[in-house]
This record gives sequence, C-alpha cells and structure tokens, in this order.
Amino acid sequence: MQDFLSTLKINETNAGISTGAKWFSSSNNEPSFSPVDGKVIAFVSLAAEEDYDTIIQEAQKAFSVWKSVPAPKRGDVIRQLGDGFRKYKNELGSLISYETGKSFQEGLGEVQEVIDICDFASGLSRQIYGLTMHSERPDHRMYEQYHSLGIVGIITAFNFPAAVWAWNSALAWVCGDVTVWKPSPKAPLTAIACQKITSEIFMLNQVPEGVSSVVCGNNDIGELLTKDKRIPLVSATGSTAMGRKVAVAVAQRLGKSLLELGGNNAIIISPDADLQIALTASVFGAIGTAGQRCTSTRRLIIHSSIYDDFKQRLVKAYQQLKIGNPLESGIHMGPLIDKTAVEGYLAAIERCKAEGGHFLVEGGLLEGSGYDSRCYVKPCIAEVSPDLPIVQEETFAPILYVMRYETIEEAIAIQNGVSQGLSSSIMSLNLRETELFLSNAGSDCGIANVNIGTSGAEIGGAFGGEKDSGGGRESGSDCWKAYMRRQTNTINYGNQLPLAQGIKFDL
Repeated sequence: MQDFLSTLKINETNAGISTGAKWFSSSNNEPSFSPVDGKVIAFVSLAAEEDYDTIIQEAQKAFSVWKSVPAPKRGDVIRQLGDGFRKYKNELGSLISYETGKSFQEGLGEVQEVIDICDFASGLSRQIYGLTMHSERPDHRMYEQYHSLGIVGIITAFNFPAAVWAWNSALAWVCGDVTVWKPSPKAPLTAIACQKITSEIFMLNQVPEGVSSVVCGNNDIGELLTKDKRIPLVSATGSTAMGRKVAVAVAQRLGKSLLELGGNNAIIISPDADLQIALTASVFGAIGTAGQRCTSTRRLIIHSSIYDDFKQRLVKAYQQLKIGNPLESGIHMGPLIDKTAVEGYLAAIERCKAEGGHFLVEGGLLEGSGYDSRCYVKPCIAEVSPDLPIVQEETFAPILYVMRYETIEEAIAIQNGVSQGLSSSIMSLNLRETELFLSNAGSDCGIANVNIGTSGAEIGGAFGGEKDSGGGRESGSDCWKAYMRRQTNTINYGNQLPLAQGIKFDL
C-alpha cells in the first residue's frame, strides 16, 4: 500500500496549502480516511483565513506574469503536464481508488481524463479565436477578442477528485488564468498528489509560483472563495444545495459562477432497443463509482411490452456483481465514501418502502470479512411509480428505480419530470424515437445520449446540465470561453468620425 503513496510523496503528515513549489503547514491537522478499510491514510494540514489570503496574494502576482506568456507557450507547458500524469498514472489511480473507494479501473480512467484534457488544452492554445464583423460606418473595422480573466477558484467534490480539477485548470491555464483549488475534504490527498505532479512540471518550465495553488480546508475556505471579489470566476462541483449557496454568494458581488451540480438521470428503454446494450449501460450507470456520480443512472423508464423481460435480466445481472476492495481485480463496486453516505442510502431505502416502492433487489449493509469499514452496501433495485417523492430526489448511492411507460411521449415526460437536468439516454434502434428524444420536444438535459448510458462523458464535448443541475459547461467544445473575458473592438482607420443618428458638432 505504501508504494504508490511514497512514489507520490504522500507522507504521514502533509502540508495542505501550496502555491506550487512552496508548501505551507498549519497547526490544524485532519486525517483522510479510506472507505476501503476505514484506516487513516495520512494527515493533512488545513488552511486558516490568513493562509488563504497569502495564497490569493501570490496568485495575483502570478497572474500579472502568466497572462503575458503567449498562449501556445502556455499550451506547451500543459502538454508536458499531460506527460507528467502519464508517468504517475498507476500510482495516482491507486490513490484515487483507495481514498474514494472507486474501482482501480475507474481510478485509472480518471487519470486518463486528466491526460486527455491536457492534450485538448494544448491544442486549444493555438485556437483561442475571435470574430471579425463588418461595421455600418465607413472606414471602420469591428472585431472581438478574448482576454485572460484572472484568478479562477475551483471547488471540487470527492467523487472525481482529479478529473474535474483538471477540466477547469487545464483550460484556465491555457487561457492565461491562474487557479486556486479547494478540494473536497474527503479526498485531500489526491489534490496534494496532483499539485506535486503539477509543480514538478511547472518548475522545469519556470512557471511563476502561484499559477497553480491548492488550499485544503472545510466549508469556511469555500465561503471565502465565493465571497472574494479578487476571484472573477468560481467553478463549483457538488450538490444542488451547495450550488445554490455558491450562486448567491458570487452573484452578490457580481462575479461569475460555473456550477456542475446534481443529477437524477434516466434511461428510456424502448421495445426497439438492443437489450444487451441497454443492460450493460444500465448496470454500469447505476453501480459505477457506487452510484456516486452526478451522471449515475437513477431511473430506468421501460416500455411495458419488454418490462418483465428486462426486469428479469437486470435482477440476474445484479446477482453477479462483485463488491469489495476496489484495488483488487474483478471488483465491480467498492464502498460508499463514508458513513454519512451510508446513512443517506439507508434512509432513502426506508423512504422508498414507506412511499410504496417494491424492491426487486434488496439493499442494506454488507458486513463480515473484507467489509471492515462499514461503508460497503448492496446495490438495489426498486419498482416504483415515477411520481414518488423519493424518486424526484438524487440519492448519491447505488439505488436504481424502475418504472413503466406506454408511449415515447410519456417516457420523455417522465424523463423530464424531475427538477434536475444533467444527463439522459434512450435505448432504441427506432430513428423516429431517437430523433424525437434529441429534438426540442425531447430531453431537457444538458447531455442526451442514444444507445449509450448516462455516464462516461468524453472530454471533447461540453459537460453540464440544466435546471437544478446548474447550467454550467466544462471540458471540451467552446467551454474555454467561460475562463476568459470577451471584448469588442472598433477601429476607425479613416479621416472622419461619423456619429450615431447623424449627430454633428460644429468644431
């Protein structure tokens, strides 16, 4: 176990405050527990308000230098950063798995996302483009360009402790911004490891201290970030309740916020579906990361003509799932992140039963040898009516709700009939159904897929949702624009100054 920790330079006690090569300790040391075995992995020193202010001042200095570095040169540094993460892929994947409980393969996949977004950002560095417009005035030219924004505050959740930071940071750095990262207190060691890998590459390239900063802490540090006028953009990932607080705090100072919040994602399974593909997508979507993804599949909306058949396939598939230490090969699902998550899972099961849900696969705690942390639970399936109150909510756990539909219009209405709007999917080989699902009258989510599940987004596309899912967009496409300020420029190259509405001055 200590091999990957020592390779990543994770010690028994770790400074949790950094501007790059510089690390700062504090007297407030908190443990990071592994949900895999309940043990303390290591201790991390958390920032106080004065530490936070030191970090922001250093970031301001760094921005004044970094923004003037040509974008392609910034992109080359990020290309090298991707190579740095390639070097430590196995070790960092192991740490992610051990600290969060996701399977080792999922941990490796997350590091690959970091690598992929570095590659994407490196190419982007030569394509930060504007537009040229024709002016209505003679001898005038109009165009627009994008400038670096400043300090980007990044607040991440435990379930993707490296990837979401990289989605934001790689783009922000290429755009000439600097970043201050407040990681989840449930996964601080992954953040420290990422910062150490980053600082190694940045030092080789003489990147200014403060371009990449980490401030480990609790909610008080997050509140400082959201209220700080020196930070023009705060990107926050987490629950809808958290997002509402961030949005209000940032809006009160007229700052910008990029919010990636909860999901209540559904797959519609048509009678024209490839049922094997539908089964694979449903199972992985429901139990991947133990149901602790914002894109996890929460609801299956199944046509009545195939309902009983698909239900049997699903129950049989769940009976074959292997739950245990996520670092071991062949394990499909590890533990929930902590005992608080377990309590939420158990409470949701009881509510579902009280509201009339019927469990096809029972849930509950897994106890005994190999389940020492008391964070291991059984993935379960409940047969429900779509209007049950518990079904309207996001429970961050492997609880899957199944329900019937008769027409495609009814299925889409059920899919859209929740307050969240992150990811959605339809399983169908019927062109009319799939096109309707993707049309303006179809899914109201930020992500709508055909014949793939609700999770597993590629970095090339814009990631994000609508409604209570926040409305922000991260990762690929033109998401880089969120990290820059837009400027319209008009140039008069003539010898006259025509004024609006023909106004003239006798000067």
